[in-house]
Amino acid sequence: MNIHIPWERLTFDERGLIPAIIQDGQSKDVLMMAYMNRESLEKTLETGETWFWSRSRQELWHKGGTSGNIQKVISIFYDCDGDTLLIQVIPEGPACHEGTYSCFTHFGKDGSQTRVQSQRFEIIQELESLIAKREAEKPEGAYTTYLFEKGIDKILKKVGEETSEVIIAAKNHSHEELRYEIADLIYHMMVLMREEKLPLDDVLTELARRHKK
Repeated sequence: MNIHIPWERLTFDERGLIPAIIQDGQSKDVLMMAYMNRESLEKTLETGETWFWSRSRQELWHKGGTSGNIQKVISIFYDCDGDTLLIQVIPEGPACHEGTYSCFTHFGKDGSQTRVQSQRFEIIQELESLIAKREAEKPEGAYTTYLFEKGIDKILKKVGEETSEVIIAAKNHSHEELRYEIADLIYHMMVLMREEKLPLDDVLTELARRHKK
């Protein structure tokens, strides 16, 4: 891997270990925490997949070496004290030995278990509010105003166009193009939901209902 490790900035403990937090590079969910020594970190850099040091077995272990649930490394960070690593990966399968996506579980006040959520979806809430404001105020020159003034047929036409462009971008295997077109599609879908007075919460509730099944 083309990643330079500033070894002089890292602080290993008296056992020669440093904790490594493993994060899904796409969803940003924290997947697991394990320990590395210098050798396992070097193996990680050499192979592009995570390797750790087992404190119980006193040996190196390759994540997914037995299960097939490997983790392809995207990037490696170290904290301000140099005594903790953050490694972003593309996981192939569950991170937890119990077969779950993440090793971490959040216990609510009622004992329910949910994954810890970050604030990375704030932009969706902001966009939802902005679209509602555009519908109510219809400021001149705003593209969202234009869509609402043209009505459902124009909005549906744009949803169809953006869907086709997402498909083309995916076929082109272009992350930049795909990112741009998916953003366009999400925006137009949210305009459609506002036009039809379908709350985003209703869609999220439907997803939650399906998830519980």
